[in-house]
Amino acid sequence: MNVLLVGGSGLVGTCITPYLQRHHSVRVLDIAPPRHDVDFVEGSITDPAALRRALDGMDSFITVVMKGGQGGFTRDHTAELAIDNYSVNCLGLHLLLLTAQEMEITAGIHTGTMSAHHRNRTWYPSEDSVPLDGPNVYGLTKGLSEQICRYFAREFQMNLAVFRITGPSPRERYLERRQAEPTLGVVPTDEEDLANAYLAGLEFVQGGGGRFDAFFIAGDETSQQVNISKARALLGWEPRGHLLPAADD
Repeated sequence: MNVLLVGGSGLVGTCITPYLQRHHSVRVLDIAPPRHDVDFVEGSITDPAALRRALDGMDSFITVVMKGGQGGFTRDHTAELAIDNYSVNCLGLHLLLLTAQEMEITAGIHTGTMSAHHRNRTWYPSEDSVPLDGPNVYGLTKGLSEQICRYFAREFQMNLAVFRITGPSPRERYLERRQAEPTLGVVPTDEEDLANAYLAGLEFVQGGGGRFDAFFIAGDETSQQVNISKARALLGWEPRGHLLPAADD
């Protein structure tokens, strides 16, 4: 499958690209070059011409672009943060989905965030029951981006999945975070677990039409904080990073 990774030069894209390349042909759209040897189109998600160039010949897409991540506690933000977040998380996503469906590319994954929820919770029971009540403009716009995905699934018969990820971590950082004191509302997720979720998601969104699903993707193998049973049931995915040897082993 030919897969466009939008924002693929950032943290999440850098983590998952090598794993995706084992199974698919990957192209990156970003304003900065990727770290890996991969087909690259320079440009922004807010540029319709760049989107059309990047989507040409693709079968599916994954968005991992974000702007102004703030965590899930503070509501303070600036005008600049508001402009950046709405431009990338809402306008850019709308332009991507509009361009994709015009080019008959109807299946993709949008990377959301657990910061779409207020992070003062100790338990996230399900994707549908936890309100999208992130207190800052980052969480707000990522929550709004899910509504944009729902709109395109409903009105344009696209198959779209949203992954509400938490604590995405390169392998070494993941092992360190597993041994550190837990942070309220944040569960570290290993790079390979993340990549395997995206691989499963790419298969999930193929075929049919008009479907939207949101998934918690977290390295919480016991669902102690985040109930990942929906990802287990529909994607056949579960984290395995806890089986890795500790950093000092």
